[in-house]
Amino acid sequence: MKKDSYKLPKNLYYNKDYSWVKIEGDTAIVGIIEPAAKRVKEFVFIMLPKKGKKIKIGETYVSLEAIKWSGHLSSPVSGEIIDVNESLFDNPSKINKKPYDSWIMKVKLDNKEQIKKLYKADDIIKWLKEKMGD
Repeated sequence: MKKDSYKLPKNLYYNKDYSWVKIEGDTAIVGIIEPAAKRVKEFVFIMLPKKGKKIKIGETYVSLEAIKWSGHLSSPVSGEIIDVNESLFDNPSKINKKPYDSWIMKVKLDNKEQIKKLYKADDIIKWLKEKMGD
């Protein structure tokens, strides 16, 4: 993987499970970071979270499958899932093509203070390089 592939948008927050978070008021928009999405080439299946469900930090929010990989990602935030990107169900590979446009869920935050436990781009890159072996 090229060194440049670790350029992450500075306006987002990140967790140590390959997720990005965009904050809009008291809502967190959550998706998968580009380095992880590009690594698996193409997602072929996605199990989306349920709208209206309460979720806690660390709970699985999405399950994904690619040709040679499958896994689950843990939620970077706690709150109520108020929206889900249903368009990904029929076309999960959108995440691989445009990961920062292909959000998975929107969560009304229980407490906005939890954002302080997330990482900014510069702070997560070292961890990301270690985890991805580059």
